[in-house]
Amino acid sequence: MKGILKSLEGDKAIWGVVALLALFSFLPVYSASSNLVYVVGNGTTVGHLLKHGLLLVLGFGIIYSVHKIPTHFFKGLSIIALPVVLVLLGYTLAQGTTIEGANASRWIRLPVVGITFQTSNLAAVVLMIYTARYLSKIRDREIRFTESILPLWLPVFLVLILILPANFSTAAILFCMVLMLCFLGGYPTKYLLSIIGAGIVTLALFVLLAKAMPGVFPNRVDTWISRVESFWDGTDSEGDYQIEKAKIAIASGGLIGNGAGKSVMKNFLPQSSSDFIYAIIIEEYGLLGGLSLLFFYMLLLFRIVVVANANQTVFGKLLVIGVGLPIVFQALINMAVAVELFPVTGQTLPLISSGGTSIWMTCLAIGVVLSASRKQDEQKEIEHNTEEHPLEVLSGQL
Repeated sequence: MKGILKSLEGDKAIWGVVALLALFSFLPVYSASSNLVYVVGNGTTVGHLLKHGLLLVLGFGIIYSVHKIPTHFFKGLSIIALPVVLVLLGYTLAQGTTIEGANASRWIRLPVVGITFQTSNLAAVVLMIYTARYLSKIRDREIRFTESILPLWLPVFLVLILILPANFSTAAILFCMVLMLCFLGGYPTKYLLSIIGAGIVTLALFVLLAKAMPGVFPNRVDTWISRVESFWDGTDSEGDYQIEKAKIAIASGGLIGNGAGKSVMKNFLPQSSSDFIYAIIIEEYGLLGGLSLLFFYMLLLFRIVVVANANQTVFGKLLVIGVGLPIVFQALINMAVAVELFPVTGQTLPLISSGGTSIWMTCLAIGVVLSASRKQDEQKEIEHNTEEHPLEVLSGQL
């Protein structure tokens, strides 16, 4: 056991928070999966728990493997991975999968294992790494907008356009994260305003085309519009059914909750084990449980900022922020949706919600952050050894 712990390098606080979140996730997933079994008639509760456990075990394998990769390797890997991601997104969209008339071209099924894979999750991680690489490359140069269109904004908009038709919320979040990273990376604000304007125009044109030709993108645009309209004017819609049940679950949880596994509303919430699992957590563990979970995500955010600030390179700083911040941002959006502070988005709760490869992509991002923190730990060790035994270090270098 000690040997395993010693092999876990990087920020120990991040390792601890991720492990605690993963261990806690078994309780709400096992409880909420009864909805899939007894209401939907899909599998068994033990089967869903074992699947979730397998995904987490493989996810921690991804974290361990990725955190051993030197940080600078991600620059080249992002260039190689970006064309692959574009092909995967194009293939996913070309499937034209629909569920009850709605565009559901978000997943591809992995051969042999039969697990669904949401390609947009991988695209988000790769695009953030690619953006961090580009920003670090031009950090010490005068930035011209025309020079950055092809190497930066063309790949960004290609990824977003391929995600948008089937998953507006993911495309919008990814766009905001790229803008945030560019702002922190020193990209001129006046150019970012132009990009925001271009994004708004592109979205407006897409909505107009989708409304004019509804057969191209069945129902998705109407769903987005109805969700936003119902959020602002208070009218009832399909999304409001889930929100109302989520609010009932939260209200019935009180301060300390009804106890593990004693949720009632999990039988009425269609996405009780994924999109609305936070409401089930509060129903079973109360306000204290909900706030405790929020605390751990804030602790994760704090450690991500610490790792980014301590990194010695511009690329390392931007890399950590680029892949780490979206994890916490997604968690906050999921929680905000459950308490009706945000329209329904379909975003899961990282490391907690049951699901497929979204867990793996979160683990991939965490592994990248730990890789950056491992590098700074090595630097600290070198500095410490230099202070303690300067002659030995010097002779070793010679």
